[in-house]
Amino acid sequence: MNDVSPIRIIGISGSLRSRSSNTHILRAAASLAPGDMIITMYEGLGDLPLFNPDTDGDKPTAQVADLRTRLNAADGVLICTPEYAGGMPGALKNALDWIVSSGELMNKPAAAISASPSLTGGEKALESLRLTLRMLSADVADDGTVAIPLVSAKLSAEGELTDAATVLQLQLVLGALARQVRELQTREPGSL
Repeated sequence: MNDVSPIRIIGISGSLRSRSSNTHILRAAASLAPGDMIITMYEGLGDLPLFNPDTDGDKPTAQVADLRTRLNAADGVLICTPEYAGGMPGALKNALDWIVSSGELMNKPAAAISASPSLTGGEKALESLRLTLRMLSADVADDGTVAIPLVSAKLSAEGELTDAATVLQLQLVLGALARQVRELQTREPGSL
């Protein structure tokens, strides 16, 4: 029984910019993923309506339903966020707000990355993201997070990751995420 199903990860960039360094880092992570991991990028962040509990019910908008469906289908989630005004961007927080009541991240393995041109690497945004993920009952391992400082110097003009230390950091985060997923898959049903 060597047949192991692939680990399906949804990758979410917290930036809406077309040439976002966070999106580049997330794509680099996807290319560095272990052979049994498939990272699919979620591209609908900017299409989500503003969160309003009055409109969240049995029939959410198509955009919200799509996000929830993709999260449900994934074995885990990998989020890379920039830091805006000392926290994660509103578009990313909005997406996470849409899944508070529906629970798609409950007990789901998650990894979090922040990338910033600052010396701190967006640590405040990373902490904000970790706090929100914990509130959503996502399973975030301590070794499943990393802040990447001075990110602009670590990417080529084409957006390719050129820094060997960052490559290693991303591989460690992906390894932690893979272990979380495999551990969850080996637990007995109903043991959560």
